[in-house]
Amino acid sequence: MADRADSRHRAFIGSFTSAGGRGITTAALDPDTGALTVRSHTDAVADPSFLAVDPARPLLYAVSETDPGAVAALSTADPAQPRLLAEPAPVDGAGPTHVTLAAGAVWTANYVSGNVSALPLDGAGVPVPPARTHQHRGSGPDKERQEGPHAHAVVPDPSGRWLLSTDLGTDSVWILDLRGAPGDALRPHGEVPLRPGTGPRHLAFASPDRALIVNELDSTVTSCRWDADGGTLEPVEETRVLPAGTPGGDNFPSALVISPDGRFAWVANRGDDSIAVLALDTAGRAELRGTVPCGGHWPRDLAVHPSGRLLYAANERSGDVTWFTVDEATGTPRRAGSLAAPAASCVVFG
Repeated sequence: MADRADSRHRAFIGSFTSAGGRGITTAALDPDTGALTVRSHTDAVADPSFLAVDPARPLLYAVSETDPGAVAALSTADPAQPRLLAEPAPVDGAGPTHVTLAAGAVWTANYVSGNVSALPLDGAGVPVPPARTHQHRGSGPDKERQEGPHAHAVVPDPSGRWLLSTDLGTDSVWILDLRGAPGDALRPHGEVPLRPGTGPRHLAFASPDRALIVNELDSTVTSCRWDADGGTLEPVEETRVLPAGTPGGDNFPSALVISPDGRFAWVANRGDDSIAVLALDTAGRAELRGTVPCGGHWPRDLAVHPSGRLLYAANERSGDVTWFTVDEATGTPRRAGSLAAPAASCVVFG
């Protein structure tokens, strides 16, 4: 088995092969400077727009954001070149945009079809079809973007008992109960409405009882209380991710990441081409401290290094990954370098 400590020294970059991307790029990472050096590319998976690393085994999971959609497992035992373990497995949904591991299964959020999929894993970590699915239902006030459900992310809670799925089309978070065998039918637990027209895209936990949700359609972050005992999510307040007076009509926030110590959060602003810096208090409330340029155009994803000292932006339309050093006191990212990565969509460490 590969040494998991090496995860601090390697990054995987997902990209859209249909837009000229190289699929999955493996890069060596200098944990002192943040610099990335390309080691290899593989286009074994079409449009691998989002990736997830198994924290216990040398495995990488990639969605294939296609119609119909699929999910694939790759071995990362060779530190320079991921290897596809089996043909991508169908997720019984269209346009998967997010992937995670939870409860002995690999899960995807399928944007186009508006459903969530789960596939159990065999002993080698390969997804085994057929997928179990949960269909979201509903719509929102934006007739162009919210004509129906658009599941965008799937995130297990810190207790491992629940899975939360943000849906841009229904302005809500759907909760599934994970307390069952990996092959059991999915167990819907509830739906939590957010303010109409917000367009929730991604969710991250700042602590075991606090979650933040980035909203794509109105450039805000919603701070929430989370109760793992009952599986309940309570929206508390919203924070704008653009400075006062900055027009938000052409801005579409994408990624949200939180520092390992829970003191800061960063949001990628597509359109404004910036990274918002948010300070978090002990109650999980967020305060905008400012924005910095993302180093490119259309930042689709952000990733914070396990050390908390480095931040990476995958700039889809300018075709690069930019890295930043993070000021420990203020959380402000300072640009340190960039790497060409056509149609970049995701960065993970592993």
